[in-house]
Amino acid sequence: MALVLPLACGLLLVLIEAGLVARDQIMVVHAAREAARVAAVDPAPAAAVAAARSSGGLDDMTVELRGRAGVGSRVTATVRYREPGRIPVLGILTSHLVLEASATMRVEGDDP
Repeated sequence: MALVLPLACGLLLVLIEAGLVARDQIMVVHAAREAARVAAVDPAPAAAVAAARSSGGLDDMTVELRGRAGVGSRVTATVRYREPGRIPVLGILTSHLVLEASATMRVEGDDP
């Protein structure tokens, strides 16, 4: 028991950290979709950034927008998030990860 318990606890911590990274990746994908959706109907870049930040619980994400030449063109939102590494020992291994997702949508509505 004394030999197996530390290994079992270590494996449990690895699984928890992997789950947290997977959850953050899903949140980054959702934020990219929200930013692209708002950028498709609102030409102000600040609106897309605000939509991405309000879509989930991730604080320090960067949002980059490309495109938006006019109605019918495409706009792409790319969201990047640096994984903080929440579990003390294993966080050192995942703290260098940068999660990224992109979403592309067609621009709608009237351009001013």
